[in-house]
Amino acid sequence: MSKEEPPIPVNTKTVSTSQDTGYTFTDDPWIRWRNTWRYFTGGLTVEGMKQYIEGRDARFEREDCLRCEQQRDFLLQYSPIVRFMNQKITALGGDLHKGNIRCQRCAFGRSGGFDPNYGILLCANRPEPVEDVLAHEMIHAYDFLRFKPDFVNHDLRHAACTEIRASSLSGECRFWQEFWHRSQWKLTYQHQECVRRRATISVAMRPNCKDDVEAARVVDEVWDSCFADTRPFDQIYK
Repeated sequence: MSKEEPPIPVNTKTVSTSQDTGYTFTDDPWIRWRNTWRYFTGGLTVEGMKQYIEGRDARFEREDCLRCEQQRDFLLQYSPIVRFMNQKITALGGDLHKGNIRCQRCAFGRSGGFDPNYGILLCANRPEPVEDVLAHEMIHAYDFLRFKPDFVNHDLRHAACTEIRASSLSGECRFWQEFWHRSQWKLTYQHQECVRRRATISVAMRPNCKDDVEAARVVDEVWDSCFADTRPFDQIYK
């Protein structure tokens, strides 16, 4: 699991970035409003948009983490899928609780993570629903305890299998989530395409995966058996 990046220096005097990005690091309310206006109207480059998001995440880190922790505690107590997965993990000798399910600010483009020695990371500054992310990472924890995947040597087939299962079973690929939040409007095979897409992206981020082409190939190799495996559920959770 990667270490948390140092915070963006937002509590400073106005500092101009590269003129090409359109973004300025600042505490000045007017310039911050201008940054927001440019972000929503296309006045920032890709790098400028990234700088805007990182600046916003650093400025609201405390509030984001507090909100994430409140949602985590609620889900551990009341969410059907989280409670079910925690029971199954406990039965395998695991022990997940709010002490090792941590909320932090994460680097751009990440929503969470699981590490056998650390626990579960929930990225407080990402828009993904906390319940979906927590369920996803709990399925990784279950797979680690139940199937003993090779996390040490980063076996890509093992990674692809657990990513397929986590995306399929966590609820993150339910129809309305895809339709309203990800602009994926297909009516047939929507669930399968979502699972394949998200699993491929996750495998491509592994340190020993060369590119998205290799990731897609490995996902295809294990697809049939791993997509059909719904343990510990009787069927795909909706």
